[in-house]
Amino acid sequence: MKDLISDLRTDWTREEAEAIYNQPFMDLLYQAQTVHREYFDPNQVQRSKLLSIKTGGCAEDCAYCSQSARNGSQLPAAKLIEVERVLAEAKKAKDGGATRYCMGAAWRSPKDRDMATLEAMVHGVKELGMETCMTLGMLEDDQVIRLKDAGLDYYNHNIDTSERYYSEIISTRTFADRIDTLNRVREAGIKVCSGGIVGMGEQQMDRVDMLLALATLEEHPDSVPVNMLIPMADTPLADVEKLDPIEFVRTVALARILMPKSHVRLSAGRTDMTDELQAMCFFAGANSIFVGDTLLTADNPEEDVDAVLFTKLGITAMAVGSHGTK
Repeated sequence: MKDLISDLRTDWTREEAEAIYNQPFMDLLYQAQTVHREYFDPNQVQRSKLLSIKTGGCAEDCAYCSQSARNGSQLPAAKLIEVERVLAEAKKAKDGGATRYCMGAAWRSPKDRDMATLEAMVHGVKELGMETCMTLGMLEDDQVIRLKDAGLDYYNHNIDTSERYYSEIISTRTFADRIDTLNRVREAGIKVCSGGIVGMGEQQMDRVDMLLALATLEEHPDSVPVNMLIPMADTPLADVEKLDPIEFVRTVALARILMPKSHVRLSAGRTDMTDELQAMCFFAGANSIFVGDTLLTADNPEEDVDAVLFTKLGITAMAVGSHGTK
C-alpha cells in the first residue's frame, strides 16, 4: 500500500479509501503510523478543553444528541452563560495543561444579539494565551467575519456521517448545509475543525465516505474529531448496537492516512475505552484529545486518569500552536 501514501491529496477515490480501510489490520496500522511520523512527533498529543456555553433546547433533531428539544430529551434549556464564567473556566483549563479552549452552544445558529458576547469570549480566551475554537451551528457571512475579527482560531462543525446516511440521523438541516458552513468559515481564514460520529448504526461504507468527504474538500480540516457514539437516554439512538472497537481503530487510521497533516482527535466515547484501545488509536494516528470530566453533557475521563495513561505510554502534551514536525 506504499503507493497510496501521498502528500496532502484532495482527490482520493472511494476505491482507494476502501482499499486502505480494508487491508489487513497490521498493515493498516503500519501505514497509518508511518504517515503519522512524517508529519508529527508520535509521542505528543494536543489537549483541548470543551465548555458548553449554552446548553439544551436546541431546535435541531440530531438523533444522538441529549440537547435536542425534538427527540424526547429531558435536559432543560439554559441561557448563554456569562463571559466572566467562561474566562474563569478557561483559566482553569490552561492551568491544567490545555492549549486550546473550545466553546459550544446548543442551537441551530447564533442570533445577532449573541454576537457581542461570543466575541468577548473569544477575545478573553485569546488574551490568556490559548487557541480558541467555537461550535455554534450554521453561520451567516457577517457572523463569520465578526468571529474572525475577534480572533477566533478554529471553528468546529462536524459533518457527523456520510451524505448517504445523514438523513437517518438529522432532518432539520442537510449535509450540504454542513459543507457550506465549512467552506464559509475556511474562506474567511478561520481554521476548520470537522469530523464525525461512528457507531450510530451506519455501515462501513458510511465511515469511509464521511472521511472521504472531508479529505476531498479544497483544504483538509486542521482538526478531525473522531467520536464514538455515547448512547444518551431519551434519544433515538439510546439502544443502538455498540461498534466493534477494531472498526473504530480502522476509522482513526483512515483519517490519519487521508489527511496526514490534520490533528486527528480522539473525542467522545473515551470513558468507555480501555487503555489498550486508546493506545491503539494513538498508534493509528490520533494525536489530540479533550481533557476534563465532561464533553458538553457527556462524561469524559478525569484528567488524572489521562495523566496515568500518558505516563504509561510515554506521551507528552503538544505545545500551543504546534502544527506538526514538517
